[in-house]
Amino acid sequence: MVAAMHRPNGKSIQVQKGSATGTSSLTNAVSDPDIMREAERLLGGRTRDIKFSAALERAFRDRTWRQTAKIIRSWMVWVIVLDGLTLSMNVLLLPRAQAIAMLSPGLIIPIAAVTIWWVWQERRPAWLLDGVLNVGMFLILLAVCWMGAAAGGLWQERYLYVMVFVGIAGITTFSVAMPTIWGIATSSLVLYLTFQLHNPRIGLPEALAAFFFFASGVVAVVFARRTMSVLANKAFLLELRDGARLAALTEANERLDHLAKVDPLTGVANRRWMTELLTALAGRPDHLRGSTSLLMCDIDYFKPLNDRLGHAHGDRCLVEVAAIIDQSVRSGSDHVARYGGEEFLVILPDTTAEEALVVAEQIRKNVARAALPNPGSHVATVVTISIGVAARTGDQAWSADELQVEADLALYRAKKEGRNRTVLFGAAESSKPASAAGAA
Repeated sequence: MVAAMHRPNGKSIQVQKGSATGTSSLTNAVSDPDIMREAERLLGGRTRDIKFSAALERAFRDRTWRQTAKIIRSWMVWVIVLDGLTLSMNVLLLPRAQAIAMLSPGLIIPIAAVTIWWVWQERRPAWLLDGVLNVGMFLILLAVCWMGAAAGGLWQERYLYVMVFVGIAGITTFSVAMPTIWGIATSSLVLYLTFQLHNPRIGLPEALAAFFFFASGVVAVVFARRTMSVLANKAFLLELRDGARLAALTEANERLDHLAKVDPLTGVANRRWMTELLTALAGRPDHLRGSTSLLMCDIDYFKPLNDRLGHAHGDRCLVEVAAIIDQSVRSGSDHVARYGGEEFLVILPDTTAEEALVVAEQIRKNVARAALPNPGSHVATVVTISIGVAARTGDQAWSADELQVEADLALYRAKKEGRNRTVLFGAAESSKPASAAGAA
């Protein structure tokens, strides 16, 4: 795929490269210092004491929302299917009066399940999602109890068992907040006790004994669910920590990569980065390859400047010349690098030889116009620059080395012909400033 290769000062060029890596879904949480401090504090304590703050709870729900919603919606679909099968079997196997009596409460189940399924389709406020799930589950459990009571006889107690099983299934399946889990558990036990106390087939002692038996089981499942939730929370905290470490490592690698490709004195790209970019441009497919030009710039009489004014002044001169060159080219498309010593390279993608000469002349004039002192120059009293230009059209195959050699030869000719001028490789004439004043 086509992606942008960015230069150290922010400019970019479209080149071919591999597919990019997707960003992490934990980015927002990892970038929040308060959340990360809280995560490290909790990881430093006992696992059983992990309790999320509001911010951490929101981050956890953001992370697990899709999976939780998908499980709940799938669960509700199966509840509707099983309820339909149950009502159909009742019509076929039970006496007509019992089947009809169970039909009305049985229709509550798909209504409640569809409501839960619809609400959990989209991300909504936590209180709404949890509230609808609690109320919907209560109606589903109530409908199951009601169906057994409507059938009467042995069916009433059997359907209470089914109701408890449905409640336990929801407790173990739904990865929701513990208050919601306790709500489902409470609904199951309250409904069981209420309908057992109104069961004419058993007495009070039997009803209470059965209630405490099922209550112990339901409470045990709730505490197991809490342990699962705590472990899930710890796994999320560890994921946050790993995400933070990965982000820090990535940032450190990016800084190192930046430092490896930037000239520390001038702040423009260094020779290594520019060579990589030039090689990438040369290797583009034919249908993406346009005209490419390369400028090789050299400060005239730089050594005498260092000797006369000192190396500190020479360094300042390099910094200012680099800034002038960078400001003289097209932002976002052209690229400047320090080639070494007092030499600079400028890559001009999608630029013809004629256009490159215009840019080169603009750079040369801007450097002279800056009037940086150079008392050791034999060309002028100010800093001047010589530029060699090499260019390739889109239908020509070329390599990075070839283009650099041609630009270097053109620069050599500019130096030989008197400096402070621009020479195009292969051209018969070079630019010839009339005087030092004219150069400015």
